[in-house]
Amino acid sequence: MTDRELLNEPLNHRESGRLSIDFGATAVSGIHVLCIERLREFYGLEKKPVKVIEPYQMLGLIEDDLKDALGVTVQGFTGLYSMFGFRFEDWKGYRTLWGQEVLVPGDFVTTPDSDGGELIYPKGDKDVNPSGKMPRSGYFFDSIIRQSEIDEDQLNPEDNMEEFGLIADDDLKSIQEQVLELAQGDRGLIASFGGTGLGDIALVPAPMLRNPRGIRDITEWYISTVTRPDYVHYIFQRQTEIAIENLKKLYAAVGDSVQAAFICGTDFGTQNSQFCSSEAFDDLYLPYYQKINGWIHDNTSWKTFKHSCGAVEPLLDNIIRAGFDIINPVQCSATGMDPEHLKRTYGKDLVFWGGGVDTQKTLPFGTPDEVRDEVRSRCEIFSKDGGFVFNAIHNVQADTPVENVAAMIEVIKEFS
Repeated sequence: MTDRELLNEPLNHRESGRLSIDFGATAVSGIHVLCIERLREFYGLEKKPVKVIEPYQMLGLIEDDLKDALGVTVQGFTGLYSMFGFRFEDWKGYRTLWGQEVLVPGDFVTTPDSDGGELIYPKGDKDVNPSGKMPRSGYFFDSIIRQSEIDEDQLNPEDNMEEFGLIADDDLKSIQEQVLELAQGDRGLIASFGGTGLGDIALVPAPMLRNPRGIRDITEWYISTVTRPDYVHYIFQRQTEIAIENLKKLYAAVGDSVQAAFICGTDFGTQNSQFCSSEAFDDLYLPYYQKINGWIHDNTSWKTFKHSCGAVEPLLDNIIRAGFDIINPVQCSATGMDPEHLKRTYGKDLVFWGGGVDTQKTLPFGTPDEVRDEVRSRCEIFSKDGGFVFNAIHNVQADTPVENVAAMIEVIKEFS
């Protein structure tokens, strides 16, 4: 059984006796560039600068030799453009604030700020205000809110649509070439095509746009879901219409070479609660998710992937009714997210893509033995009867001890 065939087993809730393993296939299941450099050294691999393939979170490319060392069985198409709107091409050297030499795209353009941090510019354009900032002691960028003063009489939901449009023919061709090339390999394949994330709060500030209009302040956006529901409904409706037109083009280009599609990274959970009620979810999000997921299920073999951090257990029935097949990152430390309860209650309907180890406490701050114990327990719970793709709970962060990552990998291999 190839790794590609292996991924079909959990996606269809079948137990195969081996784990599908993802590190680096999506922007929410990756590894920070600093940790990748240290892992390459730990496993005795060729020393080389790590490519930054997601500059917002400074995630790095996990090359095939490291994938082999980690036992990775799933790969991903993660898009042509970064969160800051520039294309992944014309690679150049860059020295990070923590002193690491990495490779970044040509339009990755930064300037120092007054407190020793670094500012980054949308589409590499220094003639406009920066859209992101990395603090002096930070390891990734935060969006800079560039919200103009809101005039209620002049609000136009089309202003929040600038970043959504039909895929250009040249971009479609590039996507086709990259996805079909990935599909030639043995590993399973998930694709993040973009454009389907309804209200994804990482995208609301539009760090990819030179001069974003509309509602771009995070707090104001959350307020708008209650006080301006018609405005938000309009955006979601238009975005869904455009998304389905793009999905038609994408499927015609790549067909069933893709096994799963990353649909949405909108977070609905905090550590202890939810950002919206079940009723609000059904009113504001459900109709549009059902249309997107429904089109995919009616016309492709793809499974659909929903990311949401936090205490989302009260919303999992809603997420299932919305047509999602996969839930990630399965934050077991959040309120109500007990692994045994999740598997028992939702395991027949949802694939758990994540949940393998806590990246807030255990992996970065635990001992190797504590990591082993947690990983072994999670694998035993989630892998029973299929429906589990191993990943840590969200991205592996910069200063995570490589000995702990190695301990995690040791246990994963026991199940593979």
